[in-house]
Amino acid sequence: MQGIPTRCTMVSVVTVRGAGEAARTLLLRRARAHLHGLWVYAAGHIEPGEKAWQTAARELAEETGLRPTALYSADRCETYYDATEECIAVVPAFVAFVDADAAVRLDAEHDDHAWLSFPEAIARLPFGGQRSLFAHVQREFVLRPPSPVLRMPPGGSDGAGRAPVEPTRG
Repeated sequence: MQGIPTRCTMVSVVTVRGAGEAARTLLLRRARAHLHGLWVYAAGHIEPGEKAWQTAARELAEETGLRPTALYSADRCETYYDATEECIAVVPAFVAFVDADAAVRLDAEHDDHAWLSFPEAIARLPFGGQRSLFAHVQREFVLRPPSPVLRMPPGGSDGAGRAPVEPTRG
């Protein structure tokens, strides 16, 4: 029986600053042909030997210049049918908390950015799966403290022996 293959080759990152009702999330406007002009969030392909959470931190830095003060598994994977690759794409999602005053420096993939409330961001996102992910992040990471078991990297350090920094709340 012929089926549709499932592939996991990329990750996505929902970026948050602040907490509660005052929290803002970052959207990026695509400048390149793929999804041109649409509002999206940081995402990218996993490089050989890289862990998914490492890809999330790298892609966030490459696309926005931001470095997370705390990184979590979103406890969700985006899934969609990729007609180009004829597969079901599975994309692990991450939540990156950043400093409130951190400056965004866009790469060539994007030509604009906006820090929005979660309802504003959800209204701009083009796909239902994205809107569901952002509603989940708002509910489970913004309006309540995230579960410590979802903290990345697993094992409690960043790989260089440093303890992770907790997200700013309030």
